[in-house]
Amino acid sequence: MKYTPLVLLAFAALVIVSCDQQKADIDTKTDATKKAINDRKEAVNSAAKEAKKETDVKATIDKATIEANKESTQAQLDADKKKADAAAAAAKAKVDAEKK
Repeated sequence: MKYTPLVLLAFAALVIVSCDQQKADIDTKTDATKKAINDRKEAVNSAAKEAKKETDVKATIDKATIEANKESTQAQLDADKKKADAAAAAAKAKVDAEKK
């Protein structure tokens, strides 16, 4: 009977140590999970930032292409307008020449 309190005390110490180890394991797993989540968040932010930069570059290129096409079309239309004016002037000169 002398050993019963000692055995109970040893068992209680074992339970307490076991609980502390389980809590430490839970904390370690939680910390690892949080770190993995933070790393993933950083990766997502980095990917989004890179995608925004790429989109800005593409938008700049698209804007330049649109502007170049506009200028090219306007130049062609200006040339067509001058051609129409020249044709009209030639037709008028022909009518004037036929009257004389």
